[in-house]
Amino acid sequence: MSISPALTTHDLTLAYENTVIVQDLTLAIPSGQITVLVGANGCGKSTLLRGLARLLKPTRGAVYLDGKSILQRSTKSVAQQLGLLPQSPVAPEGLTVKDLVAQGRYPYQNWMQQWSSQDEKYVRQALETTDLVELSDRPLDTLSGGQRQRAWIAMALAQNTEILLLDEPTTFLDLAHQIDVLDLLYELNQRQGRTIVMVLHDLNHACRYADYLVAIKQGRIFAAGEPKAVITEDTMQAVFGLNCRIYSDPITGTPMCIPIGAKSAPKDTYSTL
Repeated sequence: MSISPALTTHDLTLAYENTVIVQDLTLAIPSGQITVLVGANGCGKSTLLRGLARLLKPTRGAVYLDGKSILQRSTKSVAQQLGLLPQSPVAPEGLTVKDLVAQGRYPYQNWMQQWSSQDEKYVRQALETTDLVELSDRPLDTLSGGQRQRAWIAMALAQNTEILLLDEPTTFLDLAHQIDVLDLLYELNQRQGRTIVMVLHDLNHACRYADYLVAIKQGRIFAAGEPKAVITEDTMQAVFGLNCRIYSDPITGTPMCIPIGAKSAPKDTYSTL
């Protein structure tokens, strides 16, 4: 795969009707790396992802793909360079895994060019990469949560974009399946050089898998950089209102956040009523 196209924002403001969610946000997504967006609920992470994917038109500022405003590009052109996996996607009942994955080839279809051998090739590769070949004829609604998530990722892979945007790809998965999905995305980045941008809630997972971490507070970037520079006790207090301690992960050496709650705080912290 060639060098990933650059994805940037400049003074980006995004809103729903009159409610501003993301404000004056300037960000350069590192090409060929994994970027993770973190922040409290409602801070604008998912809204920013929608703006990057051209699903939400800016009220001010712009998103640029390879130096050109994403709004000035055709829908098909954007879909051939940038894929989005939304949070908790829903497929029509009875759709098989292969049918779902094949939908990733829609940006390459038109009235002159229907299904081709190249389309078949990318669908097959996506099924192989996600280890779903044996399940390709199974209805999506008969799969486990982890298998379904792999199928949605396979659809994004079949789209053959160099940038993947994923909104909480591990939501509702048990711990083993969370790691399974994150390992898959890591391998895609390492082996194919794909640029991956994802929203994660688990801070320790974010630290383990991110090359570049962006902490968002109230629609603005509070801190950005390598996980060690971003995940500090002061930042966690400011962004999440979380009292915690940061240690070095014994496996990866990345920051590990340990929250301090009522049970873990010193006993004399809380007076007896």
